[in-house]
Amino acid sequence: MQTHIAKRVEIVIEAPLERRLTEALTAAGVTGYTVLPVLGGSGRSGQWSRDGQIGRAGMVTVVCLIKPDRLDGLLDAIFAVVKKHIGVVSVTDAHVLRAERF
Repeated sequence: MQTHIAKRVEIVIEAPLERRLTEALTAAGVTGYTVLPVLGGSGRSGQWSRDGQIGRAGMVTVVCLIKPDRLDGLLDAIFAVVKKHIGVVSVTDAHVLRAERF
C-alpha cells in the first residue's frame, strides 16, 4: 500500500490554553487535530500529576498531521501561543495512507 509523507506535530500545553491553541491551528489551515488529556509527567520542574487538581488545571496534548510544505506557517502560529507559557512542541516525520485528508 502506498504511503505519503506528512509531519506529525504534537503540542503539550497548559489546559486553559487549549482553545487559543486550537483556534491558532484552524487559522493556520489545519483541518483536523486531536486533543488528549495529559495525566502526569516529569520535566524541568520535576514530577507532577493531575491527581487532586480541580477543573481545567493540568496539561493537554494537541496532535495534528499536516503536509510538510505547511510546517513553517503552522510552527509560527503555535509559537505565538506557547512562547510565554509552559509548552513543548515536537515535530516528527509520519507516513499516512490518505494524503488528501491532510
